[in-house]
Amino acid sequence: MTHRPLSESTFQAIALPARRAVWKYVGGLAPVVIIWAVLVGWLSWLLHERASWSEESDRAAVREWIDESRNFRKTLPELVKEYAHARADDPTGVGDPRRQETKRAEVLEHMRSLVEPTRAYVNQLPLFPEIYRLEVVLAPPPGSPKPEPDALTWLSAVPKPIRQSRDSLRVLEYRPFNDDRAVIRCEYRLHAFNKLERLEQERQQMSLIAGMLLLTATALAILFVTRFLRREHRRELDRLTTVAEIEHQELELLQAQRRQDEAARIQQQLHAQLLGKQLETSDLQRRAAEAEKMTLEMKSQLYASIGIMAGSYAHNIKNLLVRPNDLLSRCIEVNGLSPDQEGMLHEVKSTLGTVTERLQQILKTVRRDPANAEVTKLDLAALVGDSAKTWTDMGRDKWKLKITADVPAEPVVITGDVSHLQQAIENLLFNARDATFEMRNFLREEARHATDRKQALLAAAGWKGEIHLTVRREADRIVLDVRDNGIGMTEVTRQKCLQPHYTTKRDNALYEGYSAGMGLGLSFVAMVLDHHHATVGIESEVRKGTTFRVVFPAE
Repeated sequence: MTHRPLSESTFQAIALPARRAVWKYVGGLAPVVIIWAVLVGWLSWLLHERASWSEESDRAAVREWIDESRNFRKTLPELVKEYAHARADDPTGVGDPRRQETKRAEVLEHMRSLVEPTRAYVNQLPLFPEIYRLEVVLAPPPGSPKPEPDALTWLSAVPKPIRQSRDSLRVLEYRPFNDDRAVIRCEYRLHAFNKLERLEQERQQMSLIAGMLLLTATALAILFVTRFLRREHRRELDRLTTVAEIEHQELELLQAQRRQDEAARIQQQLHAQLLGKQLETSDLQRRAAEAEKMTLEMKSQLYASIGIMAGSYAHNIKNLLVRPNDLLSRCIEVNGLSPDQEGMLHEVKSTLGTVTERLQQILKTVRRDPANAEVTKLDLAALVGDSAKTWTDMGRDKWKLKITADVPAEPVVITGDVSHLQQAIENLLFNARDATFEMRNFLREEARHATDRKQALLAAAGWKGEIHLTVRREADRIVLDVRDNGIGMTEVTRQKCLQPHYTTKRDNALYEGYSAGMGLGLSFVAMVLDHHHATVGIESEVRKGTTFRVVFPAE
């Protein structure tokens, strides 16, 4: 859009009214200009006060730190007052010199304990002062033979800042008595290398820039109003266009600034998230190390407990076998025995020898760490079958329960320690036996309170415990099931039964007087199976039996 230039006559015709209009608008804008000037002055004063606020805040923080720190249940001003009173009470120091020495030592120790952490964590903790000199000066009390003041000084081993940073080194000096009797003087530096100080400096810089922009905008506005009054008739459209362009540019500038601030905020959030992840990773590693350490300690305790228990049992059984062996030897040496009698005595002696040998084997098994197992290839089906065959007669005649095994005819080969696995299988079998004992005891107790007591007692007497061992192959796994129809487990017992020293038998009257209820059998089984890379699953329901399912990797 183009404008025709005005002629000289036309310009002169509108010049005089324009000048009058200028003075008219100037007179109308004078109050606004005065208010604006007052506002600019007030803003400048606020900026100046804000620039000096940090120093006053630092002084107040250090003053509060000295006044409120109670390392010995008293603050430094309180200790200084006590020392000053002690000097005033005894100016010559001959009345009770130890009291003054003690008070002086308390002040020095309090000063050292007060500033020592600041030296230990220098440049590491935000809002933590760096103390270079802490001094307490006490004027001589009236009547003192020493005219010089008593100065108690702590000097930091860290050198003071270089000359370029001397402006950040500040001195706090105040009098706890509000007179010259005592002066506490502290040379410090606060907010050095501190993010809060940097942010405060940035805010001060932005405030100064804002003030300069405000003054510049004010000058431009005045100039623009003057030009607007002089050329109102012929440049109205250009003025509006210029204003629109300025507003658009300012909007773009604000948007760019907002995008920059948003990017900085997102970057800070990402940095905080990264630090959080690192802390979480460090915490997880620490917990894993603690868990591993605890596991090793529990294993050591378990092996020690098993070793002590096994040694005690072996010692007691050996002591019990000494007398029968001696009596058998004497009986065999007696003349006049029939061949049948002599054969039975020899058989009894042989059986006692077998018991001793079996005891030594068990003792060797439980004392050896499962981590140091003697690994060989073995037939799990044969091992389970032999264990069932060993205890079948005992189960039928003494325990009043039926022990059966279902194992394949062909070998089921796995890698493991024969003695450890044999002990683990027997522990599972004994645990199932105890469960059937508890079930029989429960049925008998329930029958005593039944309505048809006779029929219930007959049913309880006819109940028979059963233990069934099964070995089968499933794909690349070997599964061993030990199932019983015993008392079963609650959910809490099922989850905790493999933990060391956890047992439900310790307070059970059925086991009173027996060496049961130590809580080590199933935990030893879990330990052995873990070193054989096998897993243990438990299916159980109260009064409906339990199934232990052991899964081995196939050879």
